[in-house]
Amino acid sequence: MSVSSALWPADKLGEALEALVRASGHAIHQEIAAPPPSMPTDALEGWLDTALLPLGLEAEAVHAPYSEIVDLVRECGPALARIETDGEVKFALLLSGRRRAVTLLGPDLRRYRVTASELAERLCARQASAVTSDVDALLDMADVPARRRDVVRRALIEQHLSLPVGGVWMISALPGAPMLAQLRSARLGRDAIGMLLAHGATYVLLIAAWWLVGKGALEGRLEPGWLAGWMLLLLSIVPCELLVTWLQGRFAIGTGAVLKRRLLYGVMRLEPDEIRHQGVGGLLGKVIEAEAVESLALSGGAAVLLASVELAAAAFVLTVGGGVLLLSLLCAWVLFGMTLAWRYYRRMRDWSRHRVTLTNDLVERMVGHRTRLAQMPRPRWHEGEDQLVERYFELSREMDRMAQRTAALLPRGWMLLGVIGMAPAFVAGAATPVGIAVSVGGIWLGHLALTKIVVGLAQLGSAAIAWEQIAPIYRAAERPEEPGMPAATLSIAKTSVGDGPLMEARDVHFGYPERPPVLRGCALSILDRDRLLLEGASGGGKSTLAALLAGLRQPDRGIVLLRGLDRPTLGAHAWRRRIATAPQFHDNHVLTGTFAFNLLMGRSWPPRRRDLEQAEELCHALGLGALLERMPGGLMQTVGDTGWQLSHGERGRLFLARALLQDAELIILDESFAALDPESQRQTLGCALERAPALLLIAHP
Repeated sequence: MSVSSALWPADKLGEALEALVRASGHAIHQEIAAPPPSMPTDALEGWLDTALLPLGLEAEAVHAPYSEIVDLVRECGPALARIETDGEVKFALLLSGRRRAVTLLGPDLRRYRVTASELAERLCARQASAVTSDVDALLDMADVPARRRDVVRRALIEQHLSLPVGGVWMISALPGAPMLAQLRSARLGRDAIGMLLAHGATYVLLIAAWWLVGKGALEGRLEPGWLAGWMLLLLSIVPCELLVTWLQGRFAIGTGAVLKRRLLYGVMRLEPDEIRHQGVGGLLGKVIEAEAVESLALSGGAAVLLASVELAAAAFVLTVGGGVLLLSLLCAWVLFGMTLAWRYYRRMRDWSRHRVTLTNDLVERMVGHRTRLAQMPRPRWHEGEDQLVERYFELSREMDRMAQRTAALLPRGWMLLGVIGMAPAFVAGAATPVGIAVSVGGIWLGHLALTKIVVGLAQLGSAAIAWEQIAPIYRAAERPEEPGMPAATLSIAKTSVGDGPLMEARDVHFGYPERPPVLRGCALSILDRDRLLLEGASGGGKSTLAALLAGLRQPDRGIVLLRGLDRPTLGAHAWRRRIATAPQFHDNHVLTGTFAFNLLMGRSWPPRRRDLEQAEELCHALGLGALLERMPGGLMQTVGDTGWQLSHGERGRLFLARALLQDAELIILDESFAALDPESQRQTLGCALERAPALLLIAHP
């Protein structure tokens, strides 16, 4: 089947997206409006976000090197792919992929199966066409045989196309959507169900095997055929166990990825004030606890889930072999075990809270050790530390004692209770050899299940305690986003000078909790090409006003307009694309990554060649050319805590370049020149005045 017959025209993109969402199993609550005609490629991603946000979905742009584009189209469904055919833009709807083929949804709503390589070639046709003629000429000069020509051509094209290929958007549930919806979108439900079924099959085969050999042995009819059947049943357990292990690993990795994605999204949704006053110890603790939640919850949850299947099998066997009495004893013992587990959890929670306090205190003291050495008398250096450590040891002893009691008593106590429960049948003479064997087997299965449950519940308890630290981040992902009006988002454009203010603030009031108001009735108007200098004493509200204009804060009263539209109308994403700010140093950071990433993180990533060229040219204009020459990797040199270290002045110019490279309509610079010498100040200020469409500079008098 040809790819061409499954492509959608650009003017039916709204219908195509709606069909893709429905075919992917997501509900459609409202009709997706068609995009405006002649929509530029750069606006496509914004339109997709605006169209999918009300449905609880998002479109994530994915990229891959030319050599891996076949793997990308095989694995990224459901997805939307942009394909240029004879100068005309069309779209392919990817539903799913297999080893060599992918399934596309055509305009007639039929499903087409095409080869992954054919779709990949159509996706890369525009990029490959730029070098194909040169490659063919080289092949002719080298007289490459016809049978090897295609392989060599592809290898040479891979060498020429170094930048990743894009034009593909994966459709998935928003990270802030309910967890079940995200797991369903990641197709992890099938792994969980398959894992439970395979584990249940394992115990069915195990029970059947021991029933077969036990019946034959106890009835004196243990023939070779019975032994052969017993061995076949035991051998059948091996692939079931392998399948359980494989599905459990897939489910754990997939669920961990979903959880990490949601937590990262939650961090991005936090307000600055929610993390501004947390120390390094508190933030480090949240990172550690996030890892603990993922590892402990997934391993403990899977252990308890699988052990529950074993416990159900033990209950069935006990019912068959010992009747209601043994089943009642098992249920009562499980309730007793839940009581022990709850007491153990309380001890663990007290210990963990004190551990977090001790860790935070230690990290904060390590960070501020120079201040302590310089400002505190020596006898007071370790004030309070000994008491914290002593309390930690005391809580550790209590928790360890409770853990030992639970781990030892719950499974072993059940063995003793189960044997006692068999006594009435012996006394009454109602016990049969088969019944005794089945009852002993059920008691042993219960012992194995309770042993695993003890370990799993301990891990789940640790995960629940760690959850207290990261729950605010998890819930922050559920905060509603301001999508804005699609028409406004797409049609708002830069107006010519004199057509009205670029930005306007009217009667703006703002105050921090439990503090006097910072701004009262503030008014400001900024026109295109304006260059404004805002001066004032410390604490006067300059940075607060900059945060209000940039959309980082919302005014308590009054209104801030961008091109005559407020932020709810325009949308948070569109607002921040048009206002770029370089905050003060304590609110600005160099992230561990390449120098290019730190420069272009406000633009689309990965960068295009033009983006890298523009970034390098701006660095030379800001006086960072010598730095690029010193760094072995140039723009691709890793910087930050684990890479090349930047001076204070180099960081300041990096922050300025980051703001200028965002192609915003208004640039706000907050104390961006404070760390520079006079000569560098003149150079960087001249560059900012020349390149910023409109500029607001905040400085001390």
